[in-house]
Amino acid sequence: MANVAVYNMEGKEVGTIELSDEIFGVEVNEHLVHQVVVAQLANKRQGTQKAKTRSEVSGGGRKPWRQKGTGHARQGSTRAPQWTGGGVVFAPTPRDYTIRLNKKEKRLALKSVLTNCVNEKKLIVLDELKFDEIKTKKMQAVLDALNVKKALVVLNENDENVVKSTRNIANVRTALTNTINVYDILKYSTLIVTKDAVATIEEVYA
Repeated sequence: MANVAVYNMEGKEVGTIELSDEIFGVEVNEHLVHQVVVAQLANKRQGTQKAKTRSEVSGGGRKPWRQKGTGHARQGSTRAPQWTGGGVVFAPTPRDYTIRLNKKEKRLALKSVLTNCVNEKKLIVLDELKFDEIKTKKMQAVLDALNVKKALVVLNENDENVVKSTRNIANVRTALTNTINVYDILKYSTLIVTKDAVATIEEVYA
């Protein structure tokens, strides 16, 4: 089992915690992580873009001028793609970009990125993260004490004071243990997790 330091909100080390090898010590599967990230980004796409082809644009039924003798290039319709107001060549149509993966694959990819955070010393465990009021300055002080600029903060419960104190800080966002995902963990350079959240992650994703 990996041992990592536990810090308080002042950035001081107050102990250590043993992380489960089942979650934080698996063999990193880069290919699977890539597949999950591609699927996650694809599933965010609405797929609602639409443009009209020349067959869908209204008008253009009459030949604009005779075939020969005008000095112009021959034209069959004013709705051909080269005309202003004409149709679009290979126009996009609404489609479903969804990529489906098995639950086991998604879970293993999540374990892989969590393990990678431990291996690369990007995981910071806090003994607790609580504020008595909504104050961005207090959250910024915690980040400064931990020497962190870009982080995903994982909470065990939806603490409104912490969430709203973090909301206005650039490159920092909060997530709950049941909403963490591969893309978000990779996107941020540091993963800050409370001790309670670590216990929940080990229980839920084991």
